[in-house]
Amino acid sequence: MRITVIGGGVGCARFVLGLRELVRREGTNDSIDVVVNTADDWWVSGLRISPDHDSLLYALAGVNDTVRGWGRADETERVAGELHTWGTAPGWFTLGDLDLGTHIARTAWLRDGASVSEVYRRLAARWDLGATLHPATDTEIDTQVITDEGRIHFQEWWVKHRSRIPARGFEQVNISDAVPSEGARDAITNADVILLAPSNPVVSIGPVLAVPGMLDLLRSARARIVGVSGIIDGSVVRGMADACLSAIGVETSARAVAEHYGARSSEGILDGWLVDETDAAAVNPLISAGIETRAVPLWLRDADSSAQVARDAVGLARQASELT
Repeated sequence: MRITVIGGGVGCARFVLGLRELVRREGTNDSIDVVVNTADDWWVSGLRISPDHDSLLYALAGVNDTVRGWGRADETERVAGELHTWGTAPGWFTLGDLDLGTHIARTAWLRDGASVSEVYRRLAARWDLGATLHPATDTEIDTQVITDEGRIHFQEWWVKHRSRIPARGFEQVNISDAVPSEGARDAITNADVILLAPSNPVVSIGPVLAVPGMLDLLRSARARIVGVSGIIDGSVVRGMADACLSAIGVETSARAVAEHYGARSSEGILDGWLVDETDAAAVNPLISAGIETRAVPLWLRDADSSAQVARDAVGLARQASELT
């Protein structure tokens, strides 16, 4: 069975770790593809930084910093200090020395003419990830945040301001020129199961869906599409997705996010949706809206709980297939 996940960042990484654990425990030949958001990428000190991809890469490689939740374990930050001193990098955006090695390699390959997809392949070749990562698109599409004072890059809004500046909207620069990468297209078209990770619906999954042609691929996919809520009992599990949802007029709730994605039977993308047990009241309304919904424990606390969430998501996708 070929399982394709769509998402990015720490929430996606934790979910994919659980999915990989499930596949290994069951001893199957199931493969895992991840279509990764690229819209929070940006340029710092002449280097191309890819936070959502690198969170996945480092977590699957087992070299991530589990305490901070981002970057490499056992980091030093001597180079970042020098960059701040020279004024070529903002003081609020710190990169570790090992992490900078990744960014230097990425940038060198890009400047030599490699596509983003090829860079993904070269970076992944270093470790046995147990999954194949694909950029949603090979086109550069940095996210800009629209505020009352003007536009700022998403990373400045997210990291420096911690989303405290009210956002009026989000825009991916050059999105109209983008097309799905060949890897993303293949992973969606030939998947047996498609899962939306518990990633930020607005700035991690939203930009993937905004790539021209991506919604058509998903709506015509033979696989059933099941999402996992990153909202539990009215609160975000991690990060500041509530500020992003508020900016686009969506309530911070598991039900509202599912309605935002919409049922595939009604021009949306979802066939199924997992909510936490605390959000069981959303089950019947969403089923009535055409989205098969189950309430199960969703906290990704350890290998066992993460594998169980993955099992529930894959199981619901199979059930959804039987219902159509």
